[in-house]
Amino acid sequence: MSLDSEDTLELRLPDEPIALLETEEKKPVAGPGRDRAEGTAPPATDPPAGDDLLDQVADWGPTTTSAGAFHLVPVRIDRDLSLVSRWMNDPAVADFWELAGPQSVTEDHLLAQLVGDGRSVPCLGVLEGTPMSYWEIYRADLDPLARHYPARPHDTGIHLFIGGIADRGRGLGGTLLRAVADLVLDKRSACTRVVAEPDLRNIPSIAAFLSAGFGFVAEVDLPTKQAALMVRDRHLRHRL
Repeated sequence: MSLDSEDTLELRLPDEPIALLETEEKKPVAGPGRDRAEGTAPPATDPPAGDDLLDQVADWGPTTTSAGAFHLVPVRIDRDLSLVSRWMNDPAVADFWELAGPQSVTEDHLLAQLVGDGRSVPCLGVLEGTPMSYWEIYRADLDPLARHYPARPHDTGIHLFIGGIADRGRGLGGTLLRAVADLVLDKRSACTRVVAEPDLRNIPSIAAFLSAGFGFVAEVDLPTKQAALMVRDRHLRHRL
């Protein structure tokens, strides 16, 4: 996730949040799925054929924010590839996503999600009618991330970056993250938590998640990065 920095952040595991995380979490977790860092791993139990694993992101519709109307629009290769590839080649994005290069690099990344079973949906973030960010809404409990924390069934993850340079540094990250987390919790009744794992070096990204009501739970050692595990719990959404 990139919101635009390469600085280093020193974080340590707080005792109370991890205790909260582990409460009521000793349930079987479905096996992880595709991940950019780890390749393909089959789930422990295959989802039913045709099952929509993310409750029709395409139908979630726009939401109102203090910055204007915001809409998650699932990516279409024919319409959006050039724009997303250009964003992926922005140095501030490439430092964290590592998908710079010809359009085929971005195309492969998008197609891996679009032709999959629906456990990850790539989207454009459209603010007041203008595409300005890239998002991936994914089933964290079916992702390799679930190997690294006590996942709950239907945990939903968020990856994102702000694509337009003019939209960075304006506080939009926190505003839009809160709106998208609320959308997830409103549209996915089975989901009790929204999770994310920004790079520990990406201070603006972590700050945006904190301002959006996410709590820092732990440092997580992932294959390609040291990450901050961020969680927004349904039961705390109106308090944070």
